[in-house]
Formats: sequence, structure tokens, C-alpha cells
Amino acid sequence: MDSIALNSVEEKKWYDLALILGIFTIVYNLTEGIIATWFGFEDETLALFGFGVDSFIELISGIGIVSMVLRIKKNPHSNRSEFERTALKITGYSFYALVVGLVVSSVMVIYLGKKPETTFWGVVVSLISIVVMLFLIYGKIKTGKKLQSDAILADANWTKVCI
Repeated sequence: MDSIALNSVEEKKWYDLALILGIFTIVYNLTEGIIATWFGFEDETLALFGFGVDSFIELISGIGIVSMVLRIKKNPHSNRSEFERTALKITGYSFYALVVGLVVSSVMVIYLGKKPETTFWGVVVSLISIVVMLFLIYGKIKTGKKLQSDAILADANWTKVCI
């Protein structure tokens, strides 16, 4: 991790960016989750539906980061490590939920004998998601390193998994 000393103006700027990235993550994943689950259900494609569920899980990680940043901005001298651990736990539990979801959906697909399907909306959602997620990964990694925040870096890694 980059080991740099930030002055209060620089630190404020990076926490502001972390907050913006967190809020954007929440709004984007809520939107993507609704759209992907809707079209996954309508087109009867489990992959697209599961992609939407994954978006809701990533939303949880974003909420953890936003909560952490708001707390730090409100009281900069508070003990950040305890709050960051909470955000990391939320992200960790989300990983477990994703694994369970992938296993269950894989078993269902095998049991039902369904073959993967490509749908118009699946391609559209995937392309938009790849572009947005690459932007978020870059921003979160840079911000997490500048603030030396394991929670923000874990959130960036979660975003990598989603691609």
C-alpha cells in the first residue's frame, strides 16, 4: 500500500471522492440489479437474473463504505479501524452470499438441463457493467491506497470479482 502522509485538505478531497464513488456504486448497482433481475426473469435466463442478484450484493459493500466515510468525515479523529473492520465484514459476508448463490444457480441449471442463453439485454447490461466497473475499480484502488484504507481496497476487489 502507498505510504504517504496526507494533509487535511488532501485527505478531505480523497474522502470526498470515496464518498462519491460509494454513492455511485450504490445507485448504479441498485439500478443494474433491478434491470438485470427484471430482464432475467422476463427472458427466463438464470445468468442475467443471477447477475442482478450479484448487483444487490455489491450494493451492500457500497453501503458499508459510505457509512464508514460519513463517520470519518463527521469525526476525523475517531477510531477508524473498528469501523473499517465492520465494512470489511460486510464485504466478506457478501462474498459468501455470492458463492452460495453461484452454487445454487449452477445446481439448478444442471438439474434443469438448461444451456446458457445469450439475450439482447444480457449483452447490453454486461457491456455497460464492464465499462462502469472498470472505472470504479480504478477510482477505488487509487482512493483506497491514498487513504490507506483496507475497507476501500476490499470494496475495489469486490468490484473486480463482479467483472
